[in-house]
Amino acid sequence: MKKILVTLISLLTAFPLMAAETLNGAGASFPFPVYSGWAYSYEKETGVKVNYQSIGSGGGIKQITAGTVDFGASDDPLTQEDLDKNSLLQFPAITGGIVVITNIKGLNKQKITLQGSILADIFMGKITMWNDAQIAALNKGINFPAEKITVIRRSDSSGTTAVFTKYLSECSDSWAKEIGSGKSVNWKIGLGAKGNDGVTNMVRQTINSIGYTEYTYAEQAKVNYTNLVNKAGKVVSADLESFSYAVASADWHKASSYAVSLTNSPDENAWPITAASFILVRKDKPEITSNVMKFFRYGFEKGDKAAEYLKYVPLSKSLKDEILAQIK
Repeated sequence: MKKILVTLISLLTAFPLMAAETLNGAGASFPFPVYSGWAYSYEKETGVKVNYQSIGSGGGIKQITAGTVDFGASDDPLTQEDLDKNSLLQFPAITGGIVVITNIKGLNKQKITLQGSILADIFMGKITMWNDAQIAALNKGINFPAEKITVIRRSDSSGTTAVFTKYLSECSDSWAKEIGSGKSVNWKIGLGAKGNDGVTNMVRQTINSIGYTEYTYAEQAKVNYTNLVNKAGKVVSADLESFSYAVASADWHKASSYAVSLTNSPDENAWPITAASFILVRKDKPEITSNVMKFFRYGFEKGDKAAEYLKYVPLSKSLKDEILAQIK
């Protein structure tokens, strides 16, 4: 991560130094790499420190609702009713992809393909072996071991889990009925780990395991991640381009709170587990919120190259301009 942050410095334009101050944020681990990059550069170039704690979306919502941080972050957006009840404003800040990661004995770097219905059965414990016929049918020519699958999933209240379980609910009726979706669900099986980094590291250390994490964590840990069959029935790979197709098809004005889902985009080239990460600020603390928005204005105006370097998809200029105007 240190090498990444140093690289990001060269991608962001300098600002004049300002008086030292600190902004505190907390929440989703999904956007942590990009917010950390923006924060590192922002402090170097303005003197303002942004302390962002990667504690999970549920924790971020709790802390901004209680007013113990200056901004919260969640990959699972709040409804307008919840925003109004807690005097909060919400906006998307960045988008990216969630990938399925594996550590399968004997396969090394061979890329395998899975689909939503099979993933649902794996994470429910209905498919238990890597050489299951349904997995083999999607991966002709790959010799899977006759080994038991170990499921790794989040143990904390997680926006990444909310997005992943929503995707599974859309792909599997039995998942929707038996498990459902949310930041925390009643997992039937699996080993729990905290944060995207926790899941990634546990999969890397556990032979014959499978898990889900934000794309950048998988890239940095050099773990294998699968291709997926998307809603159009096409096998797609996880990359900036396939995430971008899903983002481009989003209707951000479908809800007044920007609470838009990017999973299972109908675009034939779209990655099916694409997500937006949202920022929460308080309406009743205008001075603090104004300072928070200076940071996100910086990220919006100067941070696109840094975001793309980390394989996140920035928002369009028109959407960023609209968000800044509305919050102001």
